[in-house]
Amino acid sequence: MVLHRLYQVHQGVIVMQDNYQDHNIDRQPQTTIGGIFGPFQPGQFFPPGQGPGFFPPGQGPGAGQPPGRPPAFVPQQATGVFAVDPGGIRRCMFRYVYIWLDNGQQFWAWLVFVGRNSVAGWRWIGFRWVWFGIDLNRITSFFCL
Repeated sequence: MVLHRLYQVHQGVIVMQDNYQDHNIDRQPQTTIGGIFGPFQPGQFFPPGQGPGFFPPGQGPGAGQPPGRPPAFVPQQATGVFAVDPGGIRRCMFRYVYIWLDNGQQFWAWLVFVGRNSVAGWRWIGFRWVWFGIDLNRITSFFCL
């Protein structure tokens, strides 16, 4: 049996598809959501060049998990922010941070990585934390506690 693993980007989401080929068995391609570090959620983002399973040492889905649920309030969005600087958002690492994106999405997050062009960490989806990563140029503003 031969495994062909294909990564595709669909609407900004990396989806992994496994195609098994066996001379004795005819199987249809099966879409698998997951990576070497475990499952990831549809709609999740990854920093550029760091698809599922490619994280700096000590950073990734197992590192720096949030201590609990995020605050129950939604902070007021700041006005007049033109660009998010890595130095500005770095102070929000390992703290609750509320993020507004350029597509209108907004959510609580717990950042464990801030790079020159991207951030990664945990994103609250209303009932649990999921791993995510996103380019800094997608963030219109943020508020950290």
